[in-house]
Formats: sequence, structure tokens, C-alpha cells
Amino acid sequence: MQKDSSAVHAHPNGAYIANTWEPEGEPLVNLLKTRQNNFRRIFHMLSEKMVTLGTKKSVIREIFEYSKKRAAEIGAENVFDFSIGNPNVPAPASIHETIKELLDSRDDYYLFGYTSAQGDADTRAAIAANLNERFGTSFGADNFYMTCGAAASLRIVLGALTLPGDEYVVFTPYFPEYRVFIESAGAKMAETPANPDTFQIDFDQLAASVNEHTKGVFVNSPNNPSGVVYTVESIRQLAAFLEEKSAAYGHPIYLIADEPYRELVYGDVEVPYLTKYYKNTLVCYSYSKSLSLPGERIGYVLVPDEVENARTVYAAVCGAGRALGFVCAPSLIQHVIAKCAGQVSDLSVYKKNRDLLYDSLSSYGFTCVHPDGAFYLFMKSPETDAYAFCEKAKKYELLLVPGDDFGAPGFVRIAYCVTTAQIERALPAFEKLAKEYFA
Repeated sequence: MQKDSSAVHAHPNGAYIANTWEPEGEPLVNLLKTRQNNFRRIFHMLSEKMVTLGTKKSVIREIFEYSKKRAAEIGAENVFDFSIGNPNVPAPASIHETIKELLDSRDDYYLFGYTSAQGDADTRAAIAANLNERFGTSFGADNFYMTCGAAASLRIVLGALTLPGDEYVVFTPYFPEYRVFIESAGAKMAETPANPDTFQIDFDQLAASVNEHTKGVFVNSPNNPSGVVYTVESIRQLAAFLEEKSAAYGHPIYLIADEPYRELVYGDVEVPYLTKYYKNTLVCYSYSKSLSLPGERIGYVLVPDEVENARTVYAAVCGAGRALGFVCAPSLIQHVIAKCAGQVSDLSVYKKNRDLLYDSLSSYGFTCVHPDGAFYLFMKSPETDAYAFCEKAKKYELLLVPGDDFGAPGFVRIAYCVTTAQIERALPAFEKLAKEYFA
């Protein structure tokens, strides 16, 4: 080969090929054409993947759009949309009061300027103090990285941890975006069926899913879409299992706690705080549900000191946030959280809705897993094809979500974060639908 040292060749897409080597007997122009075609092919693959993600609507969004269309046609009061998990209870009064107080007392530089990349120090310290008081932990400000909600937290954690060939275990049913996040990070997702009767962890299934490539296990409790809370016994068994497998494979298997629904539990149900049971736990949290602030996009990643090489892991979290373009979380809402970290919206409406819907649907003949948290009811479809069942429900203006995208074919999700009046109006429709199957 002889080196063409003279040229830097412009690529049609704006890239440049420098110090190109020309094989003997092959004109350089042919080599450049080959490389240009390779570039085009790569760019096409990447763009095609993103275009697919951007154009493929989720089932939930499609139902939501159909709901708006039907509402315009027959009136919103006659459409029973149970598709989307959008909190409908007001944010606590303290949120409104704190925003007003901050706007009246602080200048724009403080309210709207950049915080540090990992988040405002006072905010992180306030969150640490609140968790320490509630759970007997010993976190400090430097254990937290503020994010634009739990989705950003999960993607940042995956960006921090993932190496080529890594796999992550998720328990079915699961939040569908897990697959997008995991695969976008360059990893593989391993679906692991939960117990079909209780949706608690099936440890035989888990043992079959974990191998030397497993980097982490996702835990979402209370669960979206089932509303199930993993028991203390399940968490203890999970912790022991992961300790054993981490030792066997010679590397930590991280427990990734996805906790946007932590505060949404009913009665005396306990949601185990996972860092107290397993040292290599990373917590991804959002205030979207607990404070009814889904549009404000605020949450955090928690890296406890007990995590193996915690400071390095925290640095990787910061690096992933930087690489993904997260300069800092929204400033104003960080300052609000600093003053309202321990507040919770009025959850009594959700409990009332749960009880009314669960008791009524059960009496009609439907089979539902009893939800101890979140604001979803996961109901078994009376026919194998949940999509067909949901289409039949549309006859009664009942808009339900098939469980297939949640990794649970044969089930449907019903979001009861709606007005109690809507549920009351919908019950006769549910009863008519039930009679088609159980009469």
C-alpha cells in the first residue's frame, strides 16, 4: 500500500476521511465510494432506529388520542378513559405557597440560573435529611444526583453502569420504557415472569435469567402496572440471591430501584427501603406522583456509600448525565423540593377509587390482582387476546390498556387516577361488558 498523505477528503454528510490508504491496484476513488456507502449505511441504521422510536406510538398514547377524539364527538363525560397514569389529585398547598414565596423573595439568578451539575447542594442535603429521618439511613448531599424525573434517572444509571454484553433483568409485568432505556444503553433486557397469581418475585424464574453477564436487576415497587408491593420477605430473599450470584461471578449485580410510586401505598402496607437490605442498590426516584408534579420533571439518582466503589459509581453517574446532555435539573423546582421534600399529595382519593373499582369489578366476575400501591388495577382479560377484549370494551366507551406491552399478555391495565365520578359513571358499562363473558 502507498499512503495518500496529501488529502483530507470531504464526506457528503459532513464527515472527513483523513490519511486515507490506497490499496495497490485499486483507485482511491473506488475506496472512497466504498467508505462513503458504509457511512451512509451506518447513518441510515442509526437514524432508522431513532425514527422508529419517534414514530411508533405507544398503545397508551394511541388510546389517549382516541379518547380526545371521542370526547369531542360525544362529550368527555361519556368517555371512560383509564389509559394514562397522569396524577389527578392536586399538588400539596405547600408547593403553591413555596413557589410564591420563592418568586417574591429571591432574584432570578437564584431561581432560574444553573445549579451545579449534580444539583443544588441545599436541595440534595434536604432530601438526604428527609430520607434519614424516615428510614434510619445516613445519606449526605453527595450521595444524590438531581435529574429530570425517574426516566432520566434510569437512563443515567444505565449509561453509568453498562458495558458491551451486559444484561438487565426486569420482572413482568414492567414499565414498557424499560426496554427502550436498556437497549438504548447498548444492553440486553431479560424478561423474568413473576408469580402469575400474586406478581411477587418468582425465584426459580429469576435463577434461570441471571448469568455472568447480568449487570443489574430492576425492582419497581409499588409496581406499574400491577400496583403490587414486593414484600419484605421477597426483598430479603432477593438480596441474599444477588449477594450469592455477585460472589459467584466476581462482580456486583446492582439492584436498580425504580421508585416513583413509593409514597402511593394504602393502609399499613410497608414498602421496604432497598438500600437497607442490599448494599449495591441504586435508587431512581421521581416526585411526579408523590407531589403530583409530572410535568415538572424532577427526581434523583441515589448512590449510597455502601455501594462497592461508591465514589467511582457516583462519578460515572455524573459522567453519564453529562454525556446524555443533562446539564442540571430545573432550578426553580429544585428549590421547591428543598422545602417540600417530605410532603405528599392527598392520596385518599386514590384509595377510594381503588376500593370502589376493585370491589365492583370483582363482583361482576372479573379477576384482579389486589393493588397495595400506585394507581393501577391489573385485571385478567376474560379472553386470551387482551387486545380483542379492549376493542370489545370500546363498545361501551371503556378505554383500557392491553397488558402485552407490559410483558403480561392476557391482562389489561386500568389507571384509576381519575375522578371518582368517572368511575361511578363507568361502572354500568363495566357491568354490561362483564355480562358478555360471565352471564
